[in-house]
Amino acid sequence: MCRSLLSMPFSLLLAALLTILPFSSAIQKIESKSLNPCQDNSNFTASLFNVIFTPQNKTLGFDVVGVSSISGNVTAELRVLAYGYTAVKQVLDPCKMPDLKGLCPMNTGQIDLNSNLQISEDVIKKIPNLAYNVPDLDGTVRIYINNTDGESVACVEAQLSNGKTVDQKAVGWITAVIAGLGLIASALSSGLGHSNTAAHVAANALSLFGYFQAQAMIGMTSVKLPPIVQSWTMNFNWSMGIIKVNFMQRLFTWFQQSTGGTPSTLLSELSTTSVSIHKRSVEIVHKLMMRAYYQSITPRSNANSKVNEVNKLVIVKGIQRVAFKSNIEFTNLFMTGLSFLIIFFIMVALGVAAFKAFCEVAVKFQWMKREKFLDFRENWKTVLKGIMYRLVIIGYPQMAVLCLWELTVIDSPAEVVLALFFFLSMTGILSWACYKVYLIAKSSMHKNPAITLFSDNETVNRWGFLYVQFKASAYYFIGPLLIYILLKAMFISFGQKNGILQAIALVLIELVALVAVSYFRPWMDKRTNLFNISICAINLLNVIFLLVFSDVFNQPHIVSGVMGVVFFVMNAVFALVLLILVLISSIYAIASKNPDVRYQRMQDDRASFIKSQTHLPIPTELNALGVTARGEGKDPRGPDGSDTPPSGVTQPEQVVGATRPQTNREPPHSPVGQFSFGDTPIRRGQSPVLSDNSRDPYQGSDRALLGPGLRSNTSSPSQFGRNGGTHPYKQSNNSSQWQVGAGYDH
Repeated sequence: MCRSLLSMPFSLLLAALLTILPFSSAIQKIESKSLNPCQDNSNFTASLFNVIFTPQNKTLGFDVVGVSSISGNVTAELRVLAYGYTAVKQVLDPCKMPDLKGLCPMNTGQIDLNSNLQISEDVIKKIPNLAYNVPDLDGTVRIYINNTDGESVACVEAQLSNGKTVDQKAVGWITAVIAGLGLIASALSSGLGHSNTAAHVAANALSLFGYFQAQAMIGMTSVKLPPIVQSWTMNFNWSMGIIKVNFMQRLFTWFQQSTGGTPSTLLSELSTTSVSIHKRSVEIVHKLMMRAYYQSITPRSNANSKVNEVNKLVIVKGIQRVAFKSNIEFTNLFMTGLSFLIIFFIMVALGVAAFKAFCEVAVKFQWMKREKFLDFRENWKTVLKGIMYRLVIIGYPQMAVLCLWELTVIDSPAEVVLALFFFLSMTGILSWACYKVYLIAKSSMHKNPAITLFSDNETVNRWGFLYVQFKASAYYFIGPLLIYILLKAMFISFGQKNGILQAIALVLIELVALVAVSYFRPWMDKRTNLFNISICAINLLNVIFLLVFSDVFNQPHIVSGVMGVVFFVMNAVFALVLLILVLISSIYAIASKNPDVRYQRMQDDRASFIKSQTHLPIPTELNALGVTARGEGKDPRGPDGSDTPPSGVTQPEQVVGATRPQTNREPPHSPVGQFSFGDTPIRRGQSPVLSDNSRDPYQGSDRALLGPGLRSNTSSPSQFGRNGGTHPYKQSNNSSQWQVGAGYDH
């Protein structure tokens, strides 16, 4: 067997593998699963190539199917590259090497090898232990076969792997759990009346989710990424709905067949197909692989092969690369992402309904006080609509990419219809919602849009998912954000054949995004702006790295290799920092009795217009204006303006000393005095215009909103008494237990 092996050109590759083992391994194995041509008109090709070295049993096993058209005396030039650096360069002359005498001269013929070789102890000892622990090793062995005239007649290369990788399921689970925990914590905080906390936690959790989706999108580009970058981005495919479940994959295959499609079968043909994952290489290699895509190379000739079995060489890149590394057939990828989005919608809807049922049962059996989550129980359908809208915006990036990509591959007519329906419906829903928010904000008669955007509880419940994370004056920023997502999705899905175009377009998009958010700083406060601007800055750096990986600068391969490691380290550290920040905020929001003290009052004074039990100090004038904007605080005077109230209305003096009804709703802690215009109390609907000698304690946006001279008589005790009396503005500002609906005040 060894004699026949030496008569084949594959012996050159085996010799090369033995030479470069010290530079290529990382765990206790070294393997390669593809042998690719690296020059045009190569006279040696292989459609199946599996080689694995295991130092424990000192064995090099191989399974090769190929063909050689080389004859005569040859020499071989061996090059070993690690992270683009040529670690070994050696010329091999089979006629001068006793172990390679069978290659002097070489003969044409077909190769069909399946055997094992014993490796000497001396070779194994040369392998450093560090080589077994480097994840996603970027190692390549390349052999040029030259004739006696020095002309290269064949070139083959094999990508080497050690089995270590940064693509770990634990990373995906941890990132998903922490991002979900942030959303849950914001919902609970909102239900408990801590609206400021809920807004901040949810905004940061959603930004973290968007960062994970941006990482996954980089892996979906057709740029030739270093192995460590490919593996790192795979950790975030869950954010795009790419999750493999075996029985679902069988259903998707059946669905395609039933609707006129032809499912791909690459994963079931790996025994006869050599698959090469698109990596950094010379452009001519890529052209050769694309020409060989799904083409027949040569049939097996051994007796154990099936009749007419065809062996193929397949190159995968971009979205197909993601599908292959996820162990999902190409034609099932769209249905996988779509199905998990629908499942997510259903699970959340059932969860909200179950929580509503639990609250009713808990109140009935007195496990929970009747006032607990009262607004949610009464308006849970409106809250559910708001949650569904929020899920649409969370799932929009993944469906924009997958739906548009499906239009280019057309797996089946039914899937094309589904792609069009979901893309157009989700885009239409979000566009309509943006338009509604614009109309609501413009309907305000005041300069501050916070009055109309936050004074109506139902409006916030239904449309607040689009603007509550931004300051009131930047409510429109959701529009540019959706355009940003759509542009990225279009270039990723439609640009699968041109990685350089994708990289350049993404750099321009991210650059414009970073400049815009740095200039406008649209989020609710300084801390949230810093959080999001940092994410935009890292996204820009990532796509700059992507542009370098595309070889547009024709840089040495070692530059791309080193930058791939830097890309991984930078994003791993940044993701860890974001996860820790969101985790701490989530735990604090759930465990603290008063988490709102951790955050400053938002500058747009939205807390003055939301029915809330916020514990932050609110200016009394803004509180009064918020009562008026909500249509609360009814005038206790009679309809004729006299001091005699209408029938059934009790004057404030009558409640002095009376026992107030017991409730666990805590009123706002901010002091609320009696507002007056001179000696006349302010009535609902009147404009508070005061004398010029009144003092204005507020400046900035408060002054512009309230007008000059509004004052409060807080220096004297309330006319309603000190014991048991309830100020009418305090009554009207008693909190809504569900604030604005399951985290939708963020």
